[in-house]
Amino acid sequence: MKFGGTSVADGEAIGRLLSIVTATIRTLDVPPVVVVSATSGTTDQLLALASDAQRGSDGVDAGVDRVLARHLDLVNVLTTGERASALAALVTRDLEDLRAVLTAISILRESSPRSLDAVAAVGEIVSSRIVAAAFEEANVPAAWVDARRALVTNDQHTAALPLALETRGAVEREIVPCLLEGRVPVLGGFVGSTSSGATTTLGRGGSDYSAALMGAGVHGLTGPRGARLECREIQIWTDVDGMLTADPRVVDGPAVVERLSFAEASELAYFGAKVLHPSTILPAVSADIPVRILNSRRPNGEGTRITGEPSSSGRTVAALACKRRVTVVEITSTRMLMAHGFLRRLFQVFETYQTAVDVVTTSEVSVSVTVDDDRQLPEIVAALEQFADVSVEKDMAILCAVGDNLTTDQRLAIRLLSALEGVTLRMVSQSASRRNVTVVLSDRDVAAAMTRLHEAAFDATSRLGTAR
Repeated sequence: MKFGGTSVADGEAIGRLLSIVTATIRTLDVPPVVVVSATSGTTDQLLALASDAQRGSDGVDAGVDRVLARHLDLVNVLTTGERASALAALVTRDLEDLRAVLTAISILRESSPRSLDAVAAVGEIVSSRIVAAAFEEANVPAAWVDARRALVTNDQHTAALPLALETRGAVEREIVPCLLEGRVPVLGGFVGSTSSGATTTLGRGGSDYSAALMGAGVHGLTGPRGARLECREIQIWTDVDGMLTADPRVVDGPAVVERLSFAEASELAYFGAKVLHPSTILPAVSADIPVRILNSRRPNGEGTRITGEPSSSGRTVAALACKRRVTVVEITSTRMLMAHGFLRRLFQVFETYQTAVDVVTTSEVSVSVTVDDDRQLPEIVAALEQFADVSVEKDMAILCAVGDNLTTDQRLAIRLLSALEGVTLRMVSQSASRRNVTVVLSDRDVAAAMTRLHEAAFDATSRLGTAR
């Protein structure tokens, strides 16, 4: 059970978390594993402090004091007596460790990826300490688990990759004993460490990924009396009712999608659906564990259930997703015509600068790609210009219609594009699996385009969204 930042934002939110988990415990033979994010806004605040320290700002100490005060307020709201005193000491120690790292950054005027991980991890460490103590205060047996001991990664700091075998061994060592003792293991998401013990993070949004890794890590291990442990479900508790048919910040009144396949959910997450981290699905797919997205403010809802089976809803389009503020790079060269090896050379440039490409279209003499990480774009353009002409368009967006049942209607792509008549489309793509239809357009046109597609696909009077 993973609870996001808004689900641990304050004492009231953590109280709801306790109620949800307590109710779940009654339905299980062993307790659930609970993964929590940093309190809402804390990670951004911590990274801003690292940036301030690098610039030599005088406000870093005061910023640390504010973070400490916020969490000590939670300690006082959720715990009492000796437990509160002990917890306050631990939280204070964690924040003093943070202060020391920020002081080092300030002295050096440099923040390495490794130091940024040490800074960013503090939010999850202290929030998980507080939630574990709140369980104990409520007479629910629990144990704080240091996520840095339960999740083993490579040393790619700020975007570390989990090491599957090592993590499974760590889960068996750190988490399973808690389950066997009937205690709820509580750990921070997003945080791990290398095999040598250096703190790492999985990248922003990685708490979902942590939860899925814990679920897959427990699945199949030996439980009470030698029985095989099974992860029944990976639950992502957030502040919306589930995966929606469109981004509610763009389209008014989108509906909850009751059921998605792993493939649909992966496409939607990758192309911008904010409810789910794109990597979350991978461990679930490998272990065939259902994922459910639920609202911690309305815990009685059914949410969205994601499984390995294709949806049987009859809807051709499951949902829409958009990725905003992307960049289109167009590479043109007459050398491409009838030439082998051109594409290899082109994509090797993106690989060299570790920049992922989202959408690709090609013609006889040009290739257009989109990227949402433009940090290395000047270097990429310079490398590409050694063998081709390059143009760049910023402030673009990707709009994607996703559904397993898209394959049932040969003319659907045409009808989707017809709904966008009058909107200038920079690129158009349909995946080889024909599970999505994707267009690239100006970011300023996203709201109008997504609204029109949503009306066409999900309006009760429309025939577009029904599989034939």
